[in-house]
Amino acid sequence: MSRFNDIVVQSANGVKTITLNRPEKRNALTPRLIEELTTALHEAERCDCGVVILTGAGQAFCAGLDIEHLESGAPESPRQDSENMAHVLRTLYEFPKPVIAAVNGAAIATGMSLATIPDFTLAAPEAKFGYNEVRVGFVPAVEASFLLRQVGEKRTRELLLTGRLLKAQEAMQLGLVTHIVTAPELMASAQALACGLLHNSPQAMQATKTLLAQHARRRLDDEIESAIAANAEQRATEDFVEGVRAFKQHRRAEWPSRQVKV
Repeated sequence: MSRFNDIVVQSANGVKTITLNRPEKRNALTPRLIEELTTALHEAERCDCGVVILTGAGQAFCAGLDIEHLESGAPESPRQDSENMAHVLRTLYEFPKPVIAAVNGAAIATGMSLATIPDFTLAAPEAKFGYNEVRVGFVPAVEASFLLRQVGEKRTRELLLTGRLLKAQEAMQLGLVTHIVTAPELMASAQALACGLLHNSPQAMQATKTLLAQHARRRLDDEIESAIAANAEQRATEDFVEGVRAFKQHRRAEWPSRQVKV
């Protein structure tokens, strides 16, 4: 079994629980955390567990990509970062066993995808969801492919272009959250759901998930390749540089693309 730094993996009674474990950073995603999560998912796929629960340590589920890494990435990192992010999201989407997200707090940007791509999403009432990338000059390109399949094009445009936050109740109304559960009962409810799933045929559940994934596979292949390129290109823009700088300085961004050019 692999040893991890930024996630915690626990197994009991046929259920593997993966906890994002950077609470001091609101579980923001770094290349190492994404790599560890991907490894843990592949290990869960091969082991004898029947269900996976994904949750976050501390007050947040996942705050999205770590802004410090976005600012300081090496020249080759934008493309690699996008590929790694796409891979972990695709792994979740096509995972052969049931996955339950137990969303204990804010799930923002890529964190929202990690929270809503799983088969079941249980959320505490105080959980918030949102794709806020446009507010920092970024493009939620990879996430858009999955959101389109969940809520349709019109709602996807509204959520991605406004970057607004959704409360758990609205997220449930949109079909992004399965159940709202009080925070003290969140993990117990996830475990109870997992226990019920363990009574089903593992082969039948896997066949069902494989069938659903196959319906989207060809389009996802094309969409995600385009999305990876869009993400990498956006990180070279002046708006992205200004957006990250403004975010860190807690001020409103002065978008270069809005300036009058002579």
